[in-house]
Amino acid sequence: MRKSYPRCLPLLLITLYILMFVAACKKDKTTTAPAITNYATLGLYEYISGTNRRVFVPITKLGNVNINYASVFDTGSTGLTIDANGILPASMITSNGIVVAGDSVVVNGITVTSQQSTISYGGAGGDITTEYGNLAYAPVTIGDGNGNITTGRIPIFLYYKVQDVTNNVTLPVHSNDVFGVGPGTSFASSKIGSPLSYFTMPAGVTSGFRLARFQSASFTTTGTYVPGLLVIGLTPDDLNSSGFIMHNLTYYSVGGYSPNIPATINYSGNSIAALLLFDTGDPEITYLANNANSTNTSTLPANTTVTLTTNNGFSYQYTTTSNFNLTQVQRPNFTGDPRSIYSIDFFLSNQYLLDYQNHRIGLKNN
Repeated sequence: MRKSYPRCLPLLLITLYILMFVAACKKDKTTTAPAITNYATLGLYEYISGTNRRVFVPITKLGNVNINYASVFDTGSTGLTIDANGILPASMITSNGIVVAGDSVVVNGITVTSQQSTISYGGAGGDITTEYGNLAYAPVTIGDGNGNITTGRIPIFLYYKVQDVTNNVTLPVHSNDVFGVGPGTSFASSKIGSPLSYFTMPAGVTSGFRLARFQSASFTTTGTYVPGLLVIGLTPDDLNSSGFIMHNLTYYSVGGYSPNIPATINYSGNSIAALLLFDTGDPEITYLANNANSTNTSTLPANTTVTLTTNNGFSYQYTTTSNFNLTQVQRPNFTGDPRSIYSIDFFLSNQYLLDYQNHRIGLKNN
């Protein structure tokens, strides 16, 4: 017997084919949003001499000059400063300044302007180091063969002389190269910001950086490379769900946004209102500002407990020893500095985040 088929079968097959094709197309068009990741991650070098700890970042190219200079990684200042010696021709560098004909000159891919300035480091009762130099512009390669990244053309401070002003001593070349990553602008020039603030972030990533906790055992007299300490670019997870307590920064007409955070410090029965600076560029001593101190400067004895609590609720406590967490109390009306400055030892126990875009500092107990 001949089988009969519905006369509409071709139409049903065509309809079924179309539905299957549309379903397949829909499946093919389904995509997963790419994960938001940080812009770059670099290692830093940890170095110790006596009780002084330093963290360095290598600078391996400036303009089109290949170099290899270690720069102090400094959360307490803003802007890259680097000695002109070994970078500019010797004929351009004199004891009185960098020779620039006209408003500016381009040498070795570096634009050196005639705008002269100085910038000083230290104080708070210690020696003051001053650099003398010029505003310049150049692309900068940050890091070395272990990992590096290159900026666009950014403003920097190119110095020709550095002096220990307190003791009237000229210091060796490249002995005070500073990689200042603080917020705001440099006191050498309002045109200079943190070298990390000039990178263009991809979608969803915020301009800024975070520091992993420094590794105590990695501080050596030869300098130890520690991978992954510096993360450039902040993801939503960094800012919203990683446990950092955020602190909004105050803007000033000079210097821009300040890294100083209001807090209360308690030690030896004293409770003082404070403005805190967390400073990786301070290699040894934490300074507590207290005008009620019995002397202009005094050192807390070993086994003294110090507690800080910021106005936003971040807390940290440490105990002094004879060679670690060294702490001095100073009268601001003697030093001229109202801040309490926490040294690099703070970063051995805590993580630090700086959000350039939204002008915030994040702190986190490790």
